[in-house]
Amino acid sequence: MYTAKGQFDREHMIRQYVPLVRRLAHHMIAKLPPNVELDDLIQVGMIGLSEALTRYEVAQGVQFETFATQRIRGAMIDELREGDWMSRGSRKSQKDIERALRKVEQKLGRSPRESEIAEELGMTLADYQDLLGKVRGTQLVYLEDMTGDDGDDSFLDRHTGDADADPMQMLRDARLRQALVDAIKSLPEREQYIMSMYYEKDLNLKEIAAVLGITESRVCQLHSQSVARLRAKMRAH
Repeated sequence: MYTAKGQFDREHMIRQYVPLVRRLAHHMIAKLPPNVELDDLIQVGMIGLSEALTRYEVAQGVQFETFATQRIRGAMIDELREGDWMSRGSRKSQKDIERALRKVEQKLGRSPRESEIAEELGMTLADYQDLLGKVRGTQLVYLEDMTGDDGDDSFLDRHTGDADADPMQMLRDARLRQALVDAIKSLPEREQYIMSMYYEKDLNLKEIAAVLGITESRVCQLHSQSVARLRAKMRAH
């Protein structure tokens, strides 16, 4: 987009792509703990957008939106790397939920209900649901603990490298993806809907809440629980 004088209209482009920054921030915030502020991600994303406008060259053969998306996400990830985006306490709670899930599922031979998981954890249902909201930084698959229970390797560090350079890793990831698909099919029906809307249809938590007629915080809880179920199943792969 250019001005009447043939100059690149930077301000117009920024206004045009603000919705992209907001969409990426909303999508990322659901994977992060409550102490991460949406406005902070948006602000950092705007910096990434500004850098994309400075560095973009048509001759690169890449559409601007694709290029900008990479720069915006990169800026957000860099910001998260600098902070303690998931505390040790959150990781411990995450593991406690997964252990309770596995234990109850083995005992009952089916996916446990929230009340059953809460009972295994020695919590009231309300306290368990509150905990689910606090550990929303849980990632989707096998992401935090591949180095062992005490490993602190960062998800961000391990998933921004050049995985394509390792054919064995590519094969392993393909098997894990198939295992993930199978695990998703075993989720309770409403949790399947949430995962489908979030990961396939790219809806954010607020939009999913509107579709299901529940609160955004309840969607967050169910999303965290779905991820915990998946992580518990994926540990076998």
